[in-house]
Amino acid sequence: MSDRRIIVVGAAGRMGRMLIETIKGTDGVTLVGAIEREGSPFLGQDSGLLAGIGENGVLMTDDPLPIFVKAEAVIDFTSPESTMHYATLAAQSRIVHVVGTTGMGADDLKKLDAAARHAVIVRSGNMSLGVNLLAALVKRVAKTLGEDFDIEIVEMHHRMKVDAPSGTALLLGEAAADGRNISLDDEHSVRVRDGHTGIRKPGTIGFASLRGGTVVGDHSVTFAGPSERLVLSHIAENREIFARGAIRAALWGHGQKPGLYSMMDVLNLGDI
Repeated sequence: MSDRRIIVVGAAGRMGRMLIETIKGTDGVTLVGAIEREGSPFLGQDSGLLAGIGENGVLMTDDPLPIFVKAEAVIDFTSPESTMHYATLAAQSRIVHVVGTTGMGADDLKKLDAAARHAVIVRSGNMSLGVNLLAALVKRVAKTLGEDFDIEIVEMHHRMKVDAPSGTALLLGEAAADGRNISLDDEHSVRVRDGHTGIRKPGTIGFASLRGGTVVGDHSVTFAGPSERLVLSHIAENREIFARGAIRAALWGHGQKPGLYSMMDVLNLGDI
């Protein structure tokens, strides 16, 4: 079987470079495109050299159209605005779109839903196996424990991260909310505490965001009940775990029916 042809967008960024490096070391896939924003200082450079793996002959470009028509999947860890643009191109080209972009709003998600009528989209706030297994466990624990157990989610990332709570924290919050059969809306989600807040409202899910240093990603979910606490956590030590998961999602998506999927689908974790 021939290798699956993959595009990386945002190819000069931290995740883009890691994806290019990881694709190089993964059987069954090959890099056919490395796309950057218009005006990027990296345009025209060899993407392999930029990723530190030696020349690969795939040059950085800001013209995605000729590349999308010859690819089978695009992996996208960019910005909400860019992701919407690539979702349209992926839908037109009928290729798998793996979305690891965070910070998307309700309107962005509606647009992804529309694009998923024509293409396979795998979207997750975190692509790693460990985090998605953690989310499945969080859902099960939340379903098992009642409102006597308060749920608090704490995340820490490097100083350069621009959105909070992290996409992974929200993924875990959604899992907890699903377990309790509620929605993660303003009524049930507490994002900020400052000043005289009053007592904790029963049934809410709290979030705290820490930023500093070069932390790749630490997440913990605490279930605090009467006289006992259960803490589930995950520590990311290298961005390669996200790249490996994204590549796995791209391979899984080939041959699936158009639709919006998650890493839970890719990893078959729905029954945990």
